[in-house]
Amino acid sequence: MIEKSSQNQLHTPVLLDEVLSVLNPKQGESYLDVTAGYGGHAAAVFAQTSSPDKATLVDRDHNAIAVLSERFSDQPQLLQSDFLTASQQLADSGARFDMILADLGVSSPHLNHADRGFAISADGPLDMRMDQSQALTAATICNTYSEARLHQLLKVYGEEPKAARIAQLIVQARPLSSTHELAELVKQAWPGHSRVHPATRTFQALRIEVNNEIELLKQSLPIWLSVLAPGGRLAIISFHSLEDRLVKQFFAERGGERYDAELHIQTKRPITASAKESVFNPRARSAKLRAAVKIKT
Repeated sequence: MIEKSSQNQLHTPVLLDEVLSVLNPKQGESYLDVTAGYGGHAAAVFAQTSSPDKATLVDRDHNAIAVLSERFSDQPQLLQSDFLTASQQLADSGARFDMILADLGVSSPHLNHADRGFAISADGPLDMRMDQSQALTAATICNTYSEARLHQLLKVYGEEPKAARIAQLIVQARPLSSTHELAELVKQAWPGHSRVHPATRTFQALRIEVNNEIELLKQSLPIWLSVLAPGGRLAIISFHSLEDRLVKQFFAERGGERYDAELHIQTKRPITASAKESVFNPRARSAKLRAAVKIKT
């Protein structure tokens, strides 16, 4: 077997059946997972390709790399890196893949472990780093960015209607050190009750800034196309409108009915989670899957 053990699954992969449908893995095909996490999608792909030796799994979190190394006995190539750096290295080496998957969501262990600072519901340090070796943290942003810069960050990356007020509150409350402090602070800008925590957009904006998520995606999209083999399939799962907009725009620019199109778009509209999956895996509720096939020339 590919997997060494059936340990308790750390992370439930979102849209797994849908991903397998659009990637359509075949025996002996190669696979690149640029956000491999704890290997949920990869394990399902390997079960159909029987060729983990032709796979490359990327993650910037050293904990995820350690789990991947333990999980798969027939080890694929493992790269601890952000996906832009890894993708560029693979492109420079001339690598080509039949399937590429990018799951842009935050993994369950990141959300479940308070010490990583991603979760609103559990008190922890204002961290939010995917790669814990980097210097920039959410605390650095909250405590050193100017009010104007915080306002712009919350407005653009969080799409936060009350970005100006929240930026003002953050500056007035400095220094901030915990997720609980920040979440309670944002509540002041949003009195009353709501189904979604009022700090959700603020936490999203900080996480995107800490991990440079939008810029990495923007630069990576053309590289993924370049390392995709003719007839290869590219699947991207996004979790907020900023990411989905970038993917949709890129597919539109490179696909369509034009004579010079490089992609055949499989998903006219993004695929979303079924009602059943949304119940047993609530983090899938905001997931949007878009996929395309590289046109053979």
